[in-house]
Amino acid sequence: MSDGRLSVGVIGAGPVGVVLGQALAGAGHVLVGLAAIEDFNQERVDAMLPGVPIVSMPQIIEQADLVLLAIEAKEIAPLVGAIAEGRLWRQGQLVAHTAGEFGYSVLSPAAMQGVIPLAIHPAMSFTGTSIDLAQIRESYFAVSAPNAALPIAQALVIEMGAEPIVVSEENRATYFESVSVASNFSAMIVNQAIGLLEGIGAENARAVLGPLVRSSVEQALADGHKPLDPEELLG
Repeated sequence: MSDGRLSVGVIGAGPVGVVLGQALAGAGHVLVGLAAIEDFNQERVDAMLPGVPIVSMPQIIEQADLVLLAIEAKEIAPLVGAIAEGRLWRQGQLVAHTAGEFGYSVLSPAAMQGVIPLAIHPAMSFTGTSIDLAQIRESYFAVSAPNAALPIAQALVIEMGAEPIVVSEENRATYFESVSVASNFSAMIVNQAIGLLEGIGAENARAVLGPLVRSSVEQALADGHKPLDPEELLG
């Protein structure tokens, strides 16, 4: 589009695709359609993206300046490869995926056909509701792209309201390990703590633990990284 606004097509109708699609629309880009490759919540789509049609993937690729692949990480390479085999990618088209574990190299089959590959991973958890739009404004998105295209990825993140952090291809695995540990391990520990309190009959265990967990996390963030002493952990 000549005014700098992009026609955007989203592949993947889960929480991430729906929310980021809404964020891009809020930045002034035009959503041309949503392609679902899995079961999706029609009510969520209607609430977050009213009027945006559910269309086929070939239609998305034909119409969109930016194709956003908001699908599971394991599905990216097969899908990108299949579309490349069909010679459907368009020269100069932007293609971005949202998986944390991969950089832009997973999009190589599309890049060989002239697309501009981008990796944009939101370091946040999604509910699939408007709550996420506020959360985006407090979050960082890891971006990877060829040097010439890196400003494009950064600009898209800023337009959505988040802060971009550049993560190189060689550091992508370490980045993903970091955010996975922070997310999964903390959720597991909190779940265990709730279960222990409920096991002794404590009422509203979540409310009891909430202030403690939040203050502990804030203190840990304020302290920063410290090497762990195994003896302290055992003690």
